[in-house]
Amino acid sequence: MKNIKGKVYITGAGPGDPGLITVKALDLLKGCDCVIYDFLASPELLNVVKGSCEKICAGKTDGLHILEQDKINELIYKKAKEGKVVVRLKGGDPFVFSRGIEEALYLKRRGIDFEIVPGITSAFAAPQSFGIPLTRKGIYSSVAVLTGRKSSGEGMDAPGCDTLIYLMAVNNIGNVVKAILKSGRDKKTPCALIERGTTEGERIVTGNLANIAERARKHLVRSPAVFIVGKIVDYGRRIYGHKFKAR
Repeated sequence: MKNIKGKVYITGAGPGDPGLITVKALDLLKGCDCVIYDFLASPELLNVVKGSCEKICAGKTDGLHILEQDKINELIYKKAKEGKVVVRLKGGDPFVFSRGIEEALYLKRRGIDFEIVPGITSAFAAPQSFGIPLTRKGIYSSVAVLTGRKSSGEGMDAPGCDTLIYLMAVNNIGNVVKAILKSGRDKKTPCALIERGTTEGERIVTGNLANIAERARKHLVRSPAVFIVGKIVDYGRRIYGHKFKAR
């Protein structure tokens, strides 16, 4: 890695499996002076940094914010101003339903050199880890990636794509399903919740729009999980049937 002092790399750690981080991101971790990381970044990735590297957790999850976003922005800026090579390590991809764009704009306004290092988003990796493709040529040609959590007063989105993928939907699954049904989809449409995809603790709960909310409660699905909706879900059992078990 070229030793550029006072630079920030806003970096995607991938979906959970440490082996799915990019080669570039791994090289940056090995050479950086400071890593500011989220909860969703695999802890194993922190083992590759050099001994002198400063490691700071800035993770956020439902009900727990170690640092608020404005404080994270200031922290990244401060470490870069100290002349350090900083890796801001974020789960998945840093620009997919992430605050990475806010961090980039903050650094831009303050004249800090930075670079975006893409990562593999769980929106794509989690379904594929269970053999569920996102498209099939000539049959299913459109995919929408959506948030399953919106601010109070905002309605959920449910566009007419072949496949819908919701992130952060577990705690709002009932409202998400209502929005999808209201958009005109059949209640028998296959869907699945994939919890901790690509990790050793991954599991899948399948169903249809009529019963998935109840099945999520029955099986105690917890975040992080990806909710995928569409007939494409049925390919999972054909490709990786052994991973579905009885669910």
